[in-house]
Amino acid sequence: MSELKKREYIPKDDLWAIEDMFASDEKWEEAFSEVEKLLPRLSEYKGKVDIDNLYELFTLRDEIFQKLEYISVYAGLRANEDSTNTLHQAMDERSELLLTRAGEISSFIDPELLALDRDELLALIKTEPMSLYSHVIEDVLRSGEHILSADKEELLAGFSDVSGAPSNIYYMLNNADMRFPDVTDSKGTKHVLTHGRFNSLLESGDRVLRENAFKAVYQTYFAHRNTLGAVYSSQIKADVFTARARNFDSSLEASLFANNIPTSVYTGLIETVGKRLDLMHRYVALRKKILNVDKLHYYDMYTPLLSGMDNKIRYEAAVRLVKKAVEPLGEEYLEKFSSALEKERWVDKYENVGKRSGAYSWGAYGSHPYVSMSYEENIDSVFTLIHEMGHSMHSYYTWSSQPYVYGDYTIFVAEVASTVNEALLMRHLLSSTKDTRERLFLLNHFADEFRGTLYRQTMFAEFELKVHTAFENGNVLTFDDYNRIYSELNKKYYGDDIFPDEEISWEWTRIPHFYTPFYVYQYATGYSAAIALSKRITEENGAEDYIDFLKGGSSKYSIDLLKGAGVDMSSPLPVNTALDVFEDVLNQMEELWAQTMG
Repeated sequence: MSELKKREYIPKDDLWAIEDMFASDEKWEEAFSEVEKLLPRLSEYKGKVDIDNLYELFTLRDEIFQKLEYISVYAGLRANEDSTNTLHQAMDERSELLLTRAGEISSFIDPELLALDRDELLALIKTEPMSLYSHVIEDVLRSGEHILSADKEELLAGFSDVSGAPSNIYYMLNNADMRFPDVTDSKGTKHVLTHGRFNSLLESGDRVLRENAFKAVYQTYFAHRNTLGAVYSSQIKADVFTARARNFDSSLEASLFANNIPTSVYTGLIETVGKRLDLMHRYVALRKKILNVDKLHYYDMYTPLLSGMDNKIRYEAAVRLVKKAVEPLGEEYLEKFSSALEKERWVDKYENVGKRSGAYSWGAYGSHPYVSMSYEENIDSVFTLIHEMGHSMHSYYTWSSQPYVYGDYTIFVAEVASTVNEALLMRHLLSSTKDTRERLFLLNHFADEFRGTLYRQTMFAEFELKVHTAFENGNVLTFDDYNRIYSELNKKYYGDDIFPDEEISWEWTRIPHFYTPFYVYQYATGYSAAIALSKRITEENGAEDYIDFLKGGSSKYSIDLLKGAGVDMSSPLPVNTALDVFEDVLNQMEELWAQTMG
């Protein structure tokens, strides 16, 4: 495999259109200076917030933070393009500092708002133009017991730069400093090993290559074990401190409170999935049987069980596939989706030296969204593309339909939008083939989605809950403690038919989402909701309601937005419904495998 290219050698058509935000870094500097000059105007309201000037204050805050978000996202995108580019890293750090400063300056607003007469506030938001902010103010009133005095809020706002340090340290270690050795396959051929190529190597049909890649990656992380253990412990301590400072009973409650998600949704997910781990154990046993190995290892969990769609899928062919898949969402959706991929350059397609690992969608109100990925010409990358475009289309519809104050959405509903797209792609692929082996290949891919998204992310969620609870109970965990907890969970979730590779106990070290506490459970809940919604879209003419859901932004709480779309995530029903689908997939796989062998 060829060496990674430097970014300057990547064709323009394969890069995102970052110039749509700012034509140059110099233009960004001008915008940065403008925000710096605007910030002191907020301070003029400190100690003076009242019913009469509240609308003026809110509109000024919106203006400042909209511009600040814009410059911050641009700097972050540029920094993610190449972590070795010191200019863009510095711009990103400056924008983060300015965000912190803006948070400190504006921290007086909510405490002073809460000091106003509640009945007068509730009456005010029923009048124009203040009705625009009705949901915002109602949410602040809900948060009253967790909002501190103005001086303490300012102190906590300043602490955010410190509490974000573990995540920043991990990012630089993981993306800029960590290098993996080349690995060889069964024929002795060398392969370049990077973050972006790791998954494709694990999918290889060459078991020697899979094993060598698996061991090389985790041994590289293990070599940094003292740093990784200390950094993650620092992250958990920051999470616990912030939760206690804001009078929450736990860091879980603190993390879920902003989106008004009951902790029972989180713990209920773990409980519901835990009752049906037999399905995952059954899948592991089936995988071992089909691969025909004496010992199934964790590096055997990603390779396709049968060839079928493991041929190379060029990016242009992937675009055609994903366009066909989203047709049930309607002509308007398809038209914008196509333009984003083929004309507007929303996607940064390939890996380059220093590019941030993984895939994501990001953007700022007033621009279009951006997708970063490392396309690998395989079916997994096709699913990654449609997943991230689900996020981006959600952003597009929200920004096109909502004012800035509601021009965002929670991760809880964001993962629904992305996984609905994945579910639509799977439905399209399964409906397009009658070949037994190809169908088995697709069902295997579908089962792996359940394994990776519903089961694995729930296991991650249980890991986070266990380690945070340990710190909250006064226990300090070491690198070895994290390994023990993580190893026990792998055994619980995957069962006895997989060999307990020591390296898998170190997997937690390479999960960047753990530095955004209690984030990953939303992949599992989102996937469950997406299964239900995709069925409604394709079988019950639910596309219009779904598009309305995408337009909702943050104008309502996440739970309520999903109820409007037909899914109640406060109930175990969506998760159990998804697990019923998984059981059906397993039944089909076992039947087709018997036919194939026969």
